[in-house]
Amino acid sequence: MEMATVKGAQDGPGAPAECRVTVPEGASVAVEHEASRGARTWAAWVASRALAFRDMVLGLGERVWTIGADDPRRAVHGLKVGLALALVSVFYYTRPLYDGVGGAAMWAVLTVVVVFEYTVGGCVYKGLNRAIATASAAVVALGVHWIASKSGDKFEPFIRSGSVFLLAAMATFSRFIPTVKARFDYGVTIFILTYSLVAVSGYRVGAVAAMAQQRMWTISIGVSICFATCALICPVWAGQELHRATARNMERLAGAVEACVEDYFAAAGTSGSKQPSSKAEGYRCVLNSKAFEDSQANLARWEPPHGRFGFRHPYGQYRNVGAAMRHCAYCVEALVGCVRLAETQAAAAPGHARRHLADACTRVAALCARVLREASASVSAMTTSKILDLAVADLNAAVQELQADMRALPSTLLLAEAGSAEPAASTAPLTMDAAQLFAVTSLLIEVSARIEGIVDAVNTLASLANFKSSADEEKPLESATRRNATRDQPGLGIVVGREQEDR
Repeated sequence: MEMATVKGAQDGPGAPAECRVTVPEGASVAVEHEASRGARTWAAWVASRALAFRDMVLGLGERVWTIGADDPRRAVHGLKVGLALALVSVFYYTRPLYDGVGGAAMWAVLTVVVVFEYTVGGCVYKGLNRAIATASAAVVALGVHWIASKSGDKFEPFIRSGSVFLLAAMATFSRFIPTVKARFDYGVTIFILTYSLVAVSGYRVGAVAAMAQQRMWTISIGVSICFATCALICPVWAGQELHRATARNMERLAGAVEACVEDYFAAAGTSGSKQPSSKAEGYRCVLNSKAFEDSQANLARWEPPHGRFGFRHPYGQYRNVGAAMRHCAYCVEALVGCVRLAETQAAAAPGHARRHLADACTRVAALCARVLREASASVSAMTTSKILDLAVADLNAAVQELQADMRALPSTLLLAEAGSAEPAASTAPLTMDAAQLFAVTSLLIEVSARIEGIVDAVNTLASLANFKSSADEEKPLESATRRNATRDQPGLGIVVGREQEDR
């Protein structure tokens, strides 16, 4: 046996104590240096950071892929913006075109960046506002420059500064006017910016006129490229987006009404807690849709006629339909609150009153959903539906039956209490269950009344937008079916032809 001794690197009062280790003969002792342990720790930290960075990149890529897969038009929009910038950059990098527009070619690039929007309506709105505001500000600035130059050196600074003050103040105040705010807010901002830049410049009238003309050309080039790229390559129309969103919200509201009533009676009939279905939360999309509807309705007014959306299509009526849906969604939200309350009281609540009204409430909810789905199909297909009127009539009949059952509810409760052998204190949950059921039934009747308001708004939209009749849609289908039948049976075609001659 040998003794291996390990000493500190330096002797002194701060040196570590001597360490003696007994090892077998012929063995060696390896002392790990602190630097090697530090290197291993550093390598582990770098590896962990690299793995975290890899996970972050993979998560980001997955989110980007999900966004693009949910709506491929977003990826197409990015390609359209790149194409527009590539086209407008030709005027900057090509010498003959650059000589034609001069150094102001960069204004065309800036115009594409600030004007290009996701929808055609947004692009037209910003493009026209920018062009009109720039032209009007340039004309006013030229007039003020000419007046200031003729007034002499003494009054020229006062005229220019006073004009900037007055025009900026009036233009800024006009942005508080609702009509100007909705349609020309961006144009007013560009007017203030352009006039202020031109007014405070020290150029002569001739130089200002040349600069204004050059910038108008370049801005017109940028706006034209934006219009062509946005409207001709996979266009996204704000009017169609508003139209589809209205029909989609009706479908979600229909599912929410039906699911709320089903979840209430399912939760009240079980002792365990049951979470409301995700379908019952569809009303939230309706409540949160006001800002989207307002913006899309304002942008759709700037769009040219396309498809079945004419020049004066009543986009404002879609906001009335959305307001009627939100009016109904507030009652659905109250129904969801009753469902959650039923979850906490399900274990103690008897079901006498519940069984009395369950079938009637479920039938009314199903008919409410049917009316909303028929209205959604009518809006989506842009046709008037005769089934919608029949569904409303069935809903009114079911509501009357439900009201009759509600009037018979007190007698049912009295019979249940008389037949109960339990003490009077045990009938308190029965009264609570009846009150809660009465609230649910009243809310359901109110929902049916507000759904009729939605139907009225849809009928007004159909009248203003000239929706086609469902009978007109069926006639071409019947004629096509008859032509196919005569093609398959030549003898039948002769008979049909003779019948038409006789007529």
